[in-house]
Amino acid sequence: MRGLGRPNGPEFLTLPLGARQEPADPRPQGLFPLGTPPLGTPPPAPRTPTAPPKGRLLVVAALVAAVTGAAAGVAGARLTEGSEPAPVTALPRVAPAPSASLTGMSATAARVLPSVVSIEAGRAGGSGFAVDDRGHILTNAHVVSGEPEVTVVLNDGRRLNARVIGEDDGEDLAVLEVGYPEDLTPATLGRSSDLAVGDQVLAIGSPLGLTGTVTAGIVSATDREVRLGGHQRTAVQTDASINPGNSGGPLVNTRGEVVGVNTAIAASRGGGNIGIGFAIPIDRAAPIAERIIRN
Repeated sequence: MRGLGRPNGPEFLTLPLGARQEPADPRPQGLFPLGTPPLGTPPPAPRTPTAPPKGRLLVVAALVAAVTGAAAGVAGARLTEGSEPAPVTALPRVAPAPSASLTGMSATAARVLPSVVSIEAGRAGGSGFAVDDRGHILTNAHVVSGEPEVTVVLNDGRRLNARVIGEDDGEDLAVLEVGYPEDLTPATLGRSSDLAVGDQVLAIGSPLGLTGTVTAGIVSATDREVRLGGHQRTAVQTDASINPGNSGGPLVNTRGEVVGVNTAIAASRGGGNIGIGFAIPIDRAAPIAERIIRN
């Protein structure tokens, strides 16, 4: 079990693609245009017209139509020789959908993302989210690592200076304050006590420094006993993908309410997410944040 405050990017391997032989084209390789009689060929001698059978009339009419169409095509081609090529017509596209049409988890993510920030604290980093309209941000204590001042990066890329106004190392929580509260969008806090196993949740933060990352999963357990902040604590377990850098970011329900503070993961020997993450329940984190702000 370890905290998620220090991003450490993975190495990416590009697997070679196997060569695939395309099947041979079974069609003839040449184009064979239909011939037309030479222009100098004299017309045949006139003959006394006879009434051909009806079937022959139809065949003759079809041949006349074909020759007429071919002649018209040749004439059209000669008329267009040397003219400018026709402009390429753009392929039809679906009109952009208005943001109001977002539904489901897309709408949930769009609602919460403006409240989430990235935190840069010395050589460490993590995530956090605004909790009120007075410029306060909740995160993990291990993210700020005792730094008195940090930098927060908003969802739109703006950077603000922030100071750490208090920490609770036992619960691994800290509160920051920025000087321009109007630049923050407070998140809506929910109730972790209302969670049930199987509920859908989103984890939002900056894993590996990738700001504004949203991952989805379910609640795997509501009162999992784990070691947080050096003490045994209960936490919300989720399989939503969280990695180093997610620490301090919100875990939200389908209504866009914060139900936990993403804090730790269970990792294999190689590190990284294996589908077992833990969040401090918001029912326990919110009173601690209120106490730090009040004092």
